[in-house]
Amino acid sequence: MKKFRIGLVVNKSTSRCYSTIRPFKFHVGASFVGKPAHPDDKPPKTAGFPDGPLKQWRDKTLEWPKGIASDQSGHDFFYVQEMKNGSGVSFGVADGVGGWSNVGIDPAMFSQSLMYHAHRYSKNAWAGEPETDPTQDMDEPVEGWELTPQECLDLAYGGVQREKSVQCGSSTACIINMNASSGLLRAANLGDSGFTIIRSNTPFYVQPPQTHYFNCPKQLSKIPEFMKSDGSIVDHPSDADLYSINLQGGDIVIAYTDGLSDNLFPNDITAITSLVMRSNLDGFELAQTLADRLVLYATQCMWDKRRKSPFERT
Repeated sequence: MKKFRIGLVVNKSTSRCYSTIRPFKFHVGASFVGKPAHPDDKPPKTAGFPDGPLKQWRDKTLEWPKGIASDQSGHDFFYVQEMKNGSGVSFGVADGVGGWSNVGIDPAMFSQSLMYHAHRYSKNAWAGEPETDPTQDMDEPVEGWELTPQECLDLAYGGVQREKSVQCGSSTACIINMNASSGLLRAANLGDSGFTIIRSNTPFYVQPPQTHYFNCPKQLSKIPEFMKSDGSIVDHPSDADLYSINLQGGDIVIAYTDGLSDNLFPNDITAITSLVMRSNLDGFELAQTLADRLVLYATQCMWDKRRKSPFERT
């Protein structure tokens, strides 16, 4: 059985093992620290999510334990979801566009809703082609459908558009599906969130950001008609960059929002990964420790005024 480590370094601080009965096994860890509110941010005009499945899922996600003392994720959110019949794992990150705070809109509501609907659709979908059970004599129709990351993003975006409690907002998004039968990774990325694949202690692939211009990433948006203008930015799931690759045993996949990539250089990520990989931790602890260490160092770098960040060098 081949093993992969996934560091989802935006939110959530649990580590899980997915797809234990298939050739490929995934260890997942995640961590987060919310950035403090800006003094110019206006109090949200909306009351937040009403009691219901979305709010319950969001609150449960934030309650999961982690190795860093933080109970909020700021404008960012994420999901990690095992896919139908253990066929793989789907996970993603989203970064709510902070500019909405200037008009009293909570940017987190859009990203949280987007990740909730991505989790909801991926839960009942296959990571690859729906599989039949060869031990059964009857050739029964297979329930469910194959869901690509771009399709998941499109469905989740539609869910946000129908979400009455989300009046407006915008978010970047990165969604990744990993197939436990074939080891195939497929990704859809819109904006300046992204992911890195580390193979043999070397950055094998780094997802390039998508931007309209400096500090303006591509983004999914929900804008009421009365707020639209010629300068409104409304991108679509079809604009996402797509990527796929067959993973190898020991590969590390790190998904993140720009809170990480704006503060850590690729060599920082590689150095921290190498240090954690040399420890004597097992798959669960290793994935979680990696996520915590990356988030902790990114937070330290954010507050270090003497250090020139990747964002400042852009």
